[in-house]
Amino acid sequence: MTEKKPSDTINKNRRHFVVTGAATFAATQLGLFSGKARAAGLVGAHAVPSEFTTLKQIDAGVLSISYVDIGPKSGIPVVLVHGWPYDIYSYAEVAQKLATKGYRVIVPYLRGYGGTRFLSPDTVRNAQQSVFAVDTIALMDALGIKKAILGGFDWGARTVNIMAALWPERCQAMVSVSGYLIGSQDGNAKPLPPRAELAWWYQFYFATERGRIGYQTNTTEFNKLIWQLASPKWEFDEETFQRTAASFDNPDHVEIVIHNYRWRLGLAEGEAQYDALEEKLAKMPMITVPSITLEGAANGAPHPDPKAYAGKFAGKYKHRTIGGAIGHNFPQEAPDEFANAIIEVANW
Repeated sequence: MTEKKPSDTINKNRRHFVVTGAATFAATQLGLFSGKARAAGLVGAHAVPSEFTTLKQIDAGVLSISYVDIGPKSGIPVVLVHGWPYDIYSYAEVAQKLATKGYRVIVPYLRGYGGTRFLSPDTVRNAQQSVFAVDTIALMDALGIKKAILGGFDWGARTVNIMAALWPERCQAMVSVSGYLIGSQDGNAKPLPPRAELAWWYQFYFATERGRIGYQTNTTEFNKLIWQLASPKWEFDEETFQRTAASFDNPDHVEIVIHNYRWRLGLAEGEAQYDALEEKLAKMPMITVPSITLEGAANGAPHPDPKAYAGKFAGKYKHRTIGGAIGHNFPQEAPDEFANAIIEVANW
C-alpha cells in the first residue's frame, strides 16, 4: 500500500490564532502544575517513543490518516483509539509497552485531529458516532489488517464498542474504558437527573452558536479545563498538555467536535449512508468478543456505572475499577494497567 502525505490545508490565520492563544494561556497559567510529577503516565517529552514523532500517513476511506505504527510488523495487531480532547499521546507509554512484548500497535489521529485530513474539501465534516468506526475499519483495510485487538477511551471507547458490535469478525478482543458507550439520538433525547445533566454542561454549551464561537476562540484553554475536570487528581505538566494541544490545530477540529455533540442531541443531521448502521446501534447490540472494561476511581467525566453495562457483554468478560488518582484519560494516567489488560484479553 502506497503511503503519502497530503497537502497541508491548514488555515494559516487560524493556526496563528491558536498558537498565539495557547502561548498566552500557557504564560498566564505557567506553574499551575509547575513540575509536579504524578506516579504514573507521561511527564515530559523524554517519555515519548520516536515513532510518535515520525508519523506515517495513508489514504483510507475519505481521509488521509496520520498514525503511529510501532512494534514488529509480524506482531498481533492492536489498534488504539483516542477521544476528545485528547490525542495519540494518550497511548505513548501503552504502545511502547505493547511493542516490547511483540505486538504491532497502530494509533491513529481521529478525523479533526493532528495530521489527519479529509481527502476532499467537499466531504461533509460529519462526526456522528458510526463514522469513527467506519474510519477505523477503512484504516485497517488500507494497512491490510484483517483482525485486531481494539482499545479505546472516551470517543475511542465508543468507536471500538461499535466495531466490536457491528464487525466482530474484525475484532479479536477489546479493552474499553467506561465500558459500553454506544448510544442513539432517541436515547439521548431523554432527560437525566439534574446532577447528571450538570456533568454534560459542555454538550449544551456546544449546542449554541455562542458555544461554537467560544470553543473556536478558546480551544486550548477550553480543553485544558476539560482535562482538569475529567481527571481532577492527574497532575499533568504543561509540556504534556501542550504536546497534545498541537493536535487541535487542525482545520476541521472545531467543526468535528461541535457536530459530534450536536448530533448526539438531534440538533445536527448525520449522513443518510450511515442510517442503517445507526439503526443497528440504536438497538444497543450485544458485544460478543472477549472484553475487559476499565474505570478510574477518580474519573470526573460523565460515565455509566459498571453494573449498568455488564449485561451488554455476552462473551468472556471482566471489569476492573482502578482506585486512587486515576481519572478519565485512563491509558495515559495508568499505562501499565491498560497495557496489561490488552495483553490479558489477547490471551483469552
